Amino acid sequence: MSSPALSVRSAHIVLDGHVVAENLSLEFPGGRTTCLLGRSGVGKTSLLRHLAGLLPGTAPAGPVAYMAQRDLLLPWLSVLDNVRLGHRLRGDAAARHAAGPRARALLAEVGLGHHLDALPQTLSGGMRQRAALARTLCEDRQIVLMDEPFGHLDAVTRFDLQDLAARLLRGRTVVMVTHDPLEALRLGHEIRILSGTPFVPGPVIAPSGAVPRDPADPELLALQARLIGELRTGG
Repeated sequence: MSSPALSVRSAHIVLDGHVVAENLSLEFPGGRTTCLLGRSGVGKTSLLRHLAGLLPGTAPAGPVAYMAQRDLLLPWLSVLDNVRLGHRLRGDAAARHAAGPRARALLAEVGLGHHLDALPQTLSGGMRQRAALARTLCEDRQIVLMDEPFGHLDAVTRFDLQDLAARLLRGRTVVMVTHDPLEALRLGHEIRILSGTPFVPGPVIAPSGAVPRDPADPELLALQARLIGELRTGG
């Protein structure tokens, strides 16, 4: 099944009385990963929440999996039950049961295979973030929205989970917010820099090569320097 493209048409995004974007039109290609970069506070998370239908007056663009910046694990549920939470909330006992093997396999892949029955408060911040990533992947949606999914991880774990996410999300429509230009270059088929108030998306940047890209690639490092320069000058 091919993943759908996402479109934003003449959107007006307001957060706490402040206009974040006005008359915004954007295209996110189907089956590809688009990474959003920009200075803190520019409106990246607001755009993601708009796509997810989490802002007043908005609706999601079909069934989506959404990963917020915070892990949002429920403290009274085990790690395994947190990963299957979406199936539980939808009240589908059969789907929840069927999701068990997938949830266990994902937890093993993110290094939590021996913590299925653990409660969130017994985990480190990085482990909680890995559980949240497994929960997002367990939803098995064609559209996936991710807000700083690797932001609380050490460098080695971050690279490993970037590789895992790139593999498991291949062929899906992914919009990912990140503050890390190298992360965007590793994972993004397309990159957009948001700048200004209200924000304006910059032109599409499309690095060559398959994802996840080699972070030591000289071409990638040159692009990283370019992106940092554009972020410093406001895009």
